[in-house]
Amino acid sequence: MAAKSFKTLDDIGDVRGKRVLVREDLNVPMAGGVVTDDTRLRATLATVTELADKGAIVLVLAHFGRPKGVRDPELSLARIAEPYAQVLGRPVHFIDWDGAGQAVAALAPGDIAMLENTRFFEGEEKNSPKVIDRFAILGDFYVNDAFSAAHRAHASTEGLAHRLPAFAGRAMEAELDALEKALGNPDHPVAAVVGGAKVSTKLDVLTHLVGKVDHLIIGGGMANTFLAARGVNVGKSLCEHDLTATAEAIFDAADAAGCIVHLPYDVVVAKEFRANPPTRTVNVHEVAVDEMILDIGPAAIEALGDVLKNCRTLVWNGPLGAFETPPFDAATVALARTAAALTREGQLISVAGGGDTVAALNQAGVAGDFSFVSTAGGAFLEWMEGKQLPGVAALAR
Repeated sequence: MAAKSFKTLDDIGDVRGKRVLVREDLNVPMAGGVVTDDTRLRATLATVTELADKGAIVLVLAHFGRPKGVRDPELSLARIAEPYAQVLGRPVHFIDWDGAGQAVAALAPGDIAMLENTRFFEGEEKNSPKVIDRFAILGDFYVNDAFSAAHRAHASTEGLAHRLPAFAGRAMEAELDALEKALGNPDHPVAAVVGGAKVSTKLDVLTHLVGKVDHLIIGGGMANTFLAARGVNVGKSLCEHDLTATAEAIFDAADAAGCIVHLPYDVVVAKEFRANPPTRTVNVHEVAVDEMILDIGPAAIEALGDVLKNCRTLVWNGPLGAFETPPFDAATVALARTAAALTREGQLISVAGGGDTVAALNQAGVAGDFSFVSTAGGAFLEWMEGKQLPGVAALAR
């Protein structure tokens, strides 16, 4: 098997009695002092338990919220220590930055400790050498396991990798392997589903993808802008009419690259945007002036399913319709189920990412059937834009 372009825990050697600083993403949602979704906590299990079982002293670094360099008790990671211990099934020591050196020195091999919010330091987000020193003095090795924070060049996500021997954790490794299979060196034909409300937020993604994929499926509100660029009257649909020239440029780039752009030719429309209003399914050329397009129609979904059946790889970011509001989740759910079935049959490698996308796949009940689902929002989007992520680049061999 070819060597990876980054170092992993397989390269770290003997860690018994060594202090390993592990950057994780513990930025979980909380309500009334209770963690409401522990997905991110569970994602850290493989790395943290492997290191502890090998006798390392595991020091977990993470941020929580946006304290902007000021101590805020509401944003203290002390609140996460107990829920984290429950997920790990082992004790977690909590260490404040005051007296951190002594507290770390008192830990034994196999112990796991969580350090206070890295963003309580003003220099964390500025990648300040002083803050890097403050972190580095506590560890012998550095492991970055937080892909979702890898698009930020902060002291704990990028700076430390230049100060200590640096490795990717298991979650980071799985994410990078999946992304390599999806766009780095994929099996063709490759399809990309890009949805969402506005072209303006996904411009860089669309521009990058047309040179990388064979089929670009555009959904959500941004499909209306592309339809308008093709002379379709989209009624009172969400549409960035000022970006139709940009949409045309993307069509031209796709043509030049041999990428087929798929737009819906039948759509579900309503006169008001609310749950379960009266709807019509019409050809895109039959949208009335007082109607808005809120989902892709069944004929288009069937055709897109046929596209996926002829592909080997799928990258998905963003829903096809206004999926939070029934019945406008139908297209997203239907296509997600087709992709999931093809993945189960071994015909398709499917990689999806972004908050709305994960919610949509969960709604369809198929998140577990995709080859890989990334919970990273901004980092996944920047990767789809073809940008280099500082936290990943710092781990290169």
